[in-house]
Amino acid sequence: MLIRPMTLDDVPDAERVSDESFFAVDTAWRRPGEPEPTRRAPRHREVWIERTRHFVRNDPGGCWVAEDETGIVGMATSYRREVLWCLATYAVLPDRQGQGIGKPLMAAAMDHGRACTRSMLSASGDTKAVRIYRQAGFDLHPQMYLSGTVDRTTLPVIEKVREGSASDIDLMDSLDRAARGAGHGADHELMLGYSWPLLVSDTSTGSGYAYLNERGQVALLAASNRRTATRLLWAALAEGAEQVTVHHLTGANQWALDVGFAARLELRQEGYLALRGMKPPAPYVHNGALL
Repeated sequence: MLIRPMTLDDVPDAERVSDESFFAVDTAWRRPGEPEPTRRAPRHREVWIERTRHFVRNDPGGCWVAEDETGIVGMATSYRREVLWCLATYAVLPDRQGQGIGKPLMAAAMDHGRACTRSMLSASGDTKAVRIYRQAGFDLHPQMYLSGTVDRTTLPVIEKVREGSASDIDLMDSLDRAARGAGHGADHELMLGYSWPLLVSDTSTGSGYAYLNERGQVALLAASNRRTATRLLWAALAEGAEQVTVHHLTGANQWALDVGFAARLELRQEGYLALRGMKPPAPYVHNGALL
């Protein structure tokens, strides 16, 4: 078994490993009545590959693969943003788990963040991975998600929200620093490059932003106060897909639950936000990989 730095040419194989691993986890943890898990759609796969190549280019020391004679069997991508280290993706093929691959892969990625004072990752409910995170010193905060069809009759009149652009990056980075201790920096350029819709609210009483991903779902939201965050989440629900899922909600963001319940969405629990050296960001809805 060889643990080595990931190259740009490795990224499609790394995507396959990640997809197989997360599909297996989703299948194992599917609750009665929930739809069958599916593999990544082509557009989602393209976004995953583009994002991972972005990490390899910007943080080559944080991106690793585990390889044997059969090819790539495990992968991890991580990155540093100012004082914050983030683990974007960590996966081992389902039939190769429990064979001593995960821990050295995780150790290689974590070494990239040894000088950082804060660490952050979004974990699935995979008990093996969660055990590794806890043993590495992370506090585990349960995540929730809202889902369903928004009752359009509940939508309020939304004011003071506009379309954002690259000229808002400095504002967004300042909001990121207030919430999680570090700006997203080049990651904002990546998200804008996806042509993700960006909503911005910037008033004398508060500021915030929200991205909608390629599926019309909230991808990332940060605000200076709960009132602005609430306004942005309502705006995102109004502009988003008919079937809505708002992932990655922690107990520190009860304001988001209030919006979801008012919109007649259902609340469920899934996975953990794992943190080291920091508290759960609020008001904030993190992204699964860009955090």
